[in-house]
Amino acid sequence: MGTFKIEGGHQLHGDITPQGAKNEALQILCAVLLTAEPVTIHNIPDIIDVNKLIALLEDLGVKIQKKGKGSYSFVADDVNLEYLQSDQFKEDGRGLRGSIMLVGPLLARFGKGYIPKPGGDKIGRRRLDTHFEGFINLGAKFRYNKEEHFYGVEAKKLKGTYMLLDEASVTGTANIVMAAVLAEGTTTIYNAACEPYLQQLCKMLNRMGAKISGVGSNLLTIEGVDTLGGTSHTMLPDMIEIGSWIGLAAMTRSELTIKNVSWDDLGQIPTVFRKLGITIERKGDDIYIPAHTSGYEIQNYIDGSILTIADAPWPGLTPDLLSIILVVATQAKGEVLVHQKMFESRLFFVDKLLDMGAKVILCDPHRATVIGHNFESTLKATIMVSPDIRAGVSLLIAALSAKGTSTIHNIEQIDRGYENIDERLRAIGAKITRVS
Repeated sequence: MGTFKIEGGHQLHGDITPQGAKNEALQILCAVLLTAEPVTIHNIPDIIDVNKLIALLEDLGVKIQKKGKGSYSFVADDVNLEYLQSDQFKEDGRGLRGSIMLVGPLLARFGKGYIPKPGGDKIGRRRLDTHFEGFINLGAKFRYNKEEHFYGVEAKKLKGTYMLLDEASVTGTANIVMAAVLAEGTTTIYNAACEPYLQQLCKMLNRMGAKISGVGSNLLTIEGVDTLGGTSHTMLPDMIEIGSWIGLAAMTRSELTIKNVSWDDLGQIPTVFRKLGITIERKGDDIYIPAHTSGYEIQNYIDGSILTIADAPWPGLTPDLLSIILVVATQAKGEVLVHQKMFESRLFFVDKLLDMGAKVILCDPHRATVIGHNFESTLKATIMVSPDIRAGVSLLIAALSAKGTSTIHNIEQIDRGYENIDERLRAIGAKITRVS
């Protein structure tokens, strides 16, 4: 189990460039299975979860060639479907949540898709019903082996239909879209997710020859086609990482420039951090954050009541940033209620912040009230264990602002979502060491 040693209390300075979007990468990489022609993808983040998926594709028989840093070509012209029934696949697929999105492309192109019950972050239940109900609506037959926790869908030919999703699941929508592009007839998906990641997937599929309209809305119409061709695609910068660096700058009172952020795809993120009192300036396609030497003050509502920050499906605030918001609020002037609506158990890292001296009241599994210190007392260094990707980075940010040397164990969780994070932070002045 890897460990970070972090000497906190230092101001950082300089430029940092966000990696390619992890959540987009997991969708886009699965889509290469929809065609036998070459697909070239750029700005792929070099992180554990993405590398696991690339390895899964290679085991499936996809020919993969590295073109340069973050750039790969994929050719799925000889897919080994027998691998899907192997013990190795059942083991490998179980360790990656994103592996569920292999099912849609495999079902669409080959008439069958299988997956073991995937793992991933320990952030409460994340149902797979939306995925499989969508496939069943398209005409697939569903089966489930309870003993092996192994799912399967099969269909000679998918047929387009109308469906109203029970939730606006990003991965569910992506999976159903990838299945529907090769279905016979027209598929209409209402209550579809419309995150930028999903928009990117739809734009890529349209370049491959798909006919998807309504991109960016919650009503997608897909006219099925017989085959798809090759294309090239470039990932967006990771909005979660961008939010993390905004929070890092504020907590360490550092002057930072976040490069090439694709402002138009950030949605509510800059607005929410500004509500915490953080100064965010747009400079071209960069974010400039001045050193908050005098701190930052949380805005109340117009009637004076306490600010509530909650997650919601896009264009609401992404749930992946709520733990960052909570940590940043611990040193703000004022109070805020953080409400995690979309997932369970994601606020349970608060006990580590309490050990560091933060003033946080955990109201229930979904809500926490934060009373900011206004930098009048610093957080104290401590020993912590990273419970998941986002909480791990939040604790890392807290440690970088704290007085003394903190230790964070289980940093493999952080490495699942952030590329070479220690090297990149050292480049802007952080005192962080990786210990094997």
